[in-house]
Amino acid sequence: MLEKYYRPHGHQVSFSRDQASQFAKHVANDFNPIHDPESKRFCVPGDLLFAVCLKKYGLSQHMSFTFSGMVGSDVGLVFPETDAAKIDIADENGKQYLHFERDGETTLDGSRIEKLVYQYVQFSGHNFPHILVPLMAQQGVMINPGRPLVIYQGMEIRLDTLDFTTPELSLADSTLDAQGKRGKVRLEFNIEADGATIGSGSKHMVLSGLRPYDEAKLQELIDAYAERRRTMGTS
Repeated sequence: MLEKYYRPHGHQVSFSRDQASQFAKHVANDFNPIHDPESKRFCVPGDLLFAVCLKKYGLSQHMSFTFSGMVGSDVGLVFPETDAAKIDIADENGKQYLHFERDGETTLDGSRIEKLVYQYVQFSGHNFPHILVPLMAQQGVMINPGRPLVIYQGMEIRLDTLDFTTPELSLADSTLDAQGKRGKVRLEFNIEADGATIGSGSKHMVLSGLRPYDEAKLQELIDAYAERRRTMGTS
């Protein structure tokens, strides 16, 4: 599934604008304009970096990812050959974009990894409007409808077992801590498989350009996003 969304060059990986955009829209169902090929602020989806990391290094029971930079198109990222517990993903000039840590048992089972990746990015890509809008309404704030900016800060995953066949993710809790024009969002999720809870995790985001809540303006943004999904998506 993943091979068509990145280009390998030895120990390096890069992403074209079309590859990153196709992954966002057709795998993650994420229609954030920042992932459009023609966007001046274009960046590769963080979930695509997460997916490539798991394909390269396997799935461990405990993993945490911290994003430190936005990856542009055709940037060559170095994925070092290592079995270390802490790994930095940087470009050939040493600029770091991602740090992740892992421990516990690890599986390299491609089918199992792909199923978990698909479930996570599907969950992750549905943040707006399903989860973020109720949180913003509750806190009386909203993102700038003219320049909506939601920054993917990091995520972590904790698995009790790697022996699963059909994992599913469900939202367990969500919080928004609004401080001035910035807000920190934390989404907690459970991982279930074969009728039992086998793990949990969390996703962290930052909202920028917060302003007082305006239901009419926010509804316009929701409608515009829904129209993008209708015209650009396949699901």
